[in-house]
Amino acid sequence: MASSTTTVKGDPYADLPRVPDFPLESSVVADGETMTMAQRGGTFGGDGQDTSPDLTWSEFPNETQSFIVTMYDPDAPTPSGFWHWAVTNIPASVTSVSAGAGEGDQTLPEGSTHLPNDAGLRRYIGPEPPPGDPHRYFIVVSALDIPAAGVPATATPALALFQTRANIVARAMLVPVYGA
Repeated sequence: MASSTTTVKGDPYADLPRVPDFPLESSVVADGETMTMAQRGGTFGGDGQDTSPDLTWSEFPNETQSFIVTMYDPDAPTPSGFWHWAVTNIPASVTSVSAGAGEGDQTLPEGSTHLPNDAGLRRYIGPEPPPGDPHRYFIVVSALDIPAAGVPATATPALALFQTRANIVARAMLVPVYGA
């Protein structure tokens, strides 16, 4: 008879090929810190505002031609985690996104586009985890050596990262937390 045990999911990036890191900063989210009310979810009844965090990055490799920004919860109560946000085709000349840039494509840097998150929405949705232990939210900027991800606008964040995995030349990461 199989036992029912809970396992803690590890770092979802740990098993990927190693690439150099580069700095990523935000005025509203930080590693290990609780996400603010503005960044928390309100889409499905939560008390948050669904405002994407501001992000600023630097010191990425010279061969960088574009970026992908994602936010992923590996602790979501599903076998596949939960993608909260994905933006592709951010030009290499762009080194930041402002708070609220996740509202829609019109708030992104020119040429960039949202991919549907796991709620099927082409925008940022903040965390609304069920009661229990805090969840980790991997906010990642991937530097690519190609000018565009080359995936359809309907692609999932997982597909975009799978299709560009050989083109990721560096990665920046912040991992804030939130739990109900």
